[in-house]
Amino acid sequence: MSQFPNRVLSPDESFPVITGIELKLSDVSFEKIREFIYSNCGVYFQDNKKYLLESRLLKRINHLGMCSYEEYFEYLKFNRGSIDEKKFLFEAITINETFFFRNSPQLDALVTNVIPELIAAKRKNGRIRLRIWSAASSSGEEAYSIGITIADLLKPKYPDLEYEIIGTDINHTVLESAKSGLFREYSIRNTPVYYLKKYFKPKGNAFEIDPEIKKKVSFKLLNLYDDIAMRSMANFDIIFCANVLIYFDMKAKVKVVSNLYNSLNKGGYLFIGYAETLHMISKAYTIVSFPKTIGYKKE
Repeated sequence: MSQFPNRVLSPDESFPVITGIELKLSDVSFEKIREFIYSNCGVYFQDNKKYLLESRLLKRINHLGMCSYEEYFEYLKFNRGSIDEKKFLFEAITINETFFFRNSPQLDALVTNVIPELIAAKRKNGRIRLRIWSAASSSGEEAYSIGITIADLLKPKYPDLEYEIIGTDINHTVLESAKSGLFREYSIRNTPVYYLKKYFKPKGNAFEIDPEIKKKVSFKLLNLYDDIAMRSMANFDIIFCANVLIYFDMKAKVKVVSNLYNSLNKGGYLFIGYAETLHMISKAYTIVSFPKTIGYKKE
C-alpha cells in the first residue's frame, strides 16, 4: 500500500505530495531544523545528509497532519508541548542498530584485564563495588551483555564483587524495550549457545533475559549533550559509549568526551566504537591496548 494513498502523481513529480501540498525540505528549513537538533543534542547533519533528515521527519510530519517542514520547525520552536516533541524528534533521527555480544573483544578485555585491575585497586579500600555505564544503550543489548559476562565469568571468581550497570539513551521508545527484557531473534543472533540456554527463556515469539541479570541493570533517559543532566552521571568505573561520536562534529565530540571524563572515577576506563577514536578530541585519557581493542583510561 502506498504511504500516500490520497496522492495524485504528476508526470514530473519528484517529492511526496499530500492533498496537493508539496512536502520538500527547503535549504532554509533544513538549516533551521539542523541547528535546532544540533543545539539540543549535538547531532549534526552534514549538507549531504539533507535527504536523510527529510525522510526521517516525514513520517512524523504526516502523523501531526502538518503541511510543511517549516510548520514542523515552528511547532518545535514555539509549541508549549515542545519538550514532548523533542522526544519524538530524537527518536526519528537516532539509529538503534545493536545486538547481544556485539563487541566481544571489549568484553574480553573487561573480564581479563579491566575488572581484575579495578578489583585489586578497590580491595585495598575494603568494599568491592563497580559502577558501569552503557551510554547510548539503545534497547539494552550491550548493558545486558555486560551483566551476563560479569555474572558468568567474574562473580564466581570474586564472590564479594558488587556491581550495578546503568544504560542510558536519548530515545524513550528503545529504553522501554530495554526495560522489558524481551528480545527477538535478531538481537540474540550473535549470542553464544551456552549463554542463550543459561540466561534466556523463550517467551512467545521472543526471548526473556534472566531476572537475576535484569535486576543488575537499570535504564534512564539521558541526553549526552545536556551538561546539567550529565552532572548526575558521576563516579563510574567503566563507561561504554560506542558508535555515538560518529554523529557529532568536533566541537560536540570534545564536549561529550570531556563530560564522560568527568563521569569516570580515577583509574576508570572508557570504551568507544571500532570506527571511533579520541585522536584530536582529548589528550586527557591514556590509551591502553588490549587484544583486538583499545580502552581509554583516566589516570
